[in-house]
Amino acid sequence: MFKQKIILLLILSTLTVSVFGQRETTLNLPKFEQRFMHFGFLLGLNSANFRLDRFSPNVYGADTLLILEPQSTTGFNLGIVSEMHLGEYFGLRFTPNLAFSQRKLIYTFQTLDGVKQYIKAIESTLVNFPLNLKIKSKRLNNFSAYIIGGAAYSLDLASNESAENKSTNLNDIFIKIGKHDFMGEIGVGTDFYLEYFKFGLELKMSYGLKDIHYREDNAFSNPIDKLKTKMFLLSLTFEG
Repeated sequence: MFKQKIILLLILSTLTVSVFGQRETTLNLPKFEQRFMHFGFLLGLNSANFRLDRFSPNVYGADTLLILEPQSTTGFNLGIVSEMHLGEYFGLRFTPNLAFSQRKLIYTFQTLDGVKQYIKAIESTLVNFPLNLKIKSKRLNNFSAYIIGGAAYSLDLASNESAENKSTNLNDIFIKIGKHDFMGEIGVGTDFYLEYFKFGLELKMSYGLKDIHYREDNAFSNPIDKLKTKMFLLSLTFEG
């Protein structure tokens, strides 16, 4: 539902501006793209999740794993925007940001006492360093659209890879996640040229390229083959 609402919002905003943008208006910030660089900031909502390439049904004592399912949650991002102009239709964007997110892994076991479910929540505080190429449409009055693509490095400040699972109680065992990740990114957005600054609405999808699972010998780690990240980010950008 989160992703569907975001996509619907982008489509409606684009259609609305396209219809009303046909009329001649005063051109705001006419020399904005002629500068070498510009800066700004972003505020965003993210939907973070895992991509589980494969899991193996696992027998742990008298318990058998039936289902392992990742679940997304909503967090937020704060960041800085810097863009180097490579011409009228191209730009190189560096948007370092801080993301607060939570992801869950839901395990369903068949036990001697019946079906039991365990939810393992994984908190992350991510410092992301994305570098994207921005390809812009021709400006229509005070509106333009664009696509972006590139890569990012991510550092998880809340990584628990060095922590120890000392308890044998299944409720207390946690999943270890590594600190470092590399992601491929792709997205779309719209820019609105206002009187004093440019306002943007951007939807970006990031897909982890690295297995971040830190493997251990327990009922929750053993079934996982590879665990990779994915994130959908809806950003409001303010650039001047």
